[in-house]
Amino acid sequence: MDNTEDEILDRYESEAEMRFDRESRLQAMRLAKERQLRLRRLMPYLIAVSAAVVAVIIVAVVIYIHRPASVSPESAEAVEAFTDEPVEPEQTETDGEDSSGNENTGESEETLPDAEYGPYAEDYSEERDLFFSGYEVSGMAEAAAVPEEVMSTYAVLINADDGTVLASRDGNTRIYPASMTKILTVLVAAEHVTDLDDQFLIDISITDFAYSHDCSAVGFALGEKVTVRDLMYGTILPSGADAALALAEYVAGSEERFVELMNDKLEELGLSDTAHFTNCVGIYDDDHYCTLTDMAMIMKAAVENDLAKEIMSAHIYTTSCTDEHPEGIEISNWFLRRIEDKDTHGEVICAKTGFVKESGCCGASYQISNEGKRYICVTADAWSSWRCIYDHVALYDGFSF
Repeated sequence: MDNTEDEILDRYESEAEMRFDRESRLQAMRLAKERQLRLRRLMPYLIAVSAAVVAVIIVAVVIYIHRPASVSPESAEAVEAFTDEPVEPEQTETDGEDSSGNENTGESEETLPDAEYGPYAEDYSEERDLFFSGYEVSGMAEAAAVPEEVMSTYAVLINADDGTVLASRDGNTRIYPASMTKILTVLVAAEHVTDLDDQFLIDISITDFAYSHDCSAVGFALGEKVTVRDLMYGTILPSGADAALALAEYVAGSEERFVELMNDKLEELGLSDTAHFTNCVGIYDDDHYCTLTDMAMIMKAAVENDLAKEIMSAHIYTTSCTDEHPEGIEISNWFLRRIEDKDTHGEVICAKTGFVKESGCCGASYQISNEGKRYICVTADAWSSWRCIYDHVALYDGFSF
């Protein structure tokens, strides 16, 4: 009897354990099923969220690729100097006004904030004429509209023979001239230099200035003795801040004194009411400005100086051999090299580009047409140096006959 009870108890305990195990497994299966059902219900939302995240990543990458270059004066020129083909962002068609308060022509999606434009908001009468040395620039009010294919926000084309403004898009609006400033730098230096073979020692203030301001530079070494000729060519061809600053110190003893000479020259040219420079390099400053027409007059004065014209018309130049650079440094005017095979109905003889983010890519050039007429073109606020070149081509193509 005892054995039978023990067997019954053992069997009961075994069956109880089996039922417990079975209930546990069933409970686990029910929980797994519920998780599967919840996951299925959440799946559409998870897919939507994943798609949104992917879309945001793609948009961020596209914005990063097409972002405006956040570089300081002259870096853009140095970057594009080694590019053989233009790479331009997609254009967006917009209406109304851009963020600077000027009429938007739908050229570029890289519009700068209003606060960064400073003097851009200040315009001068379209009737304003310029006079210097018996030369009059006139006809702004009657000037033709700039062709639609010109994407720069600001543009002017002047007949340098008679001073007639042929085409203008806000040509009397203040801009920040960036490295177009160096046209005046070389002009002032050319009027004061007497020995191009004289030498200047590159000290740490020169090298530190170019480095700390992230400017493009010729690449002169600390302690290197370079000729004044090298400084002149280095200021224009690679837009070297080291060369420009060294040239200013050589001519006037300091950049501050040299800038005084620059502003004296602006007054001599009759431009001091609308143009004022604070440095010889083109670094952005609220008080460093001029109009496009002013810059055209500076270019005209420069091409009428034999030395300045010679330097600004050079396509390639190699600096003197030194211990630091035994074979010299080869430098180029990339605007002239890139535009020389384009059809401008003539030859672009001299040019100088510039870039600061407050004024975009800008440029000033001087052309002699196939008929022997002389023209000066100045543009500002293009999205790339290549776009600047094509805008000059379009202006010359449309008017230089």
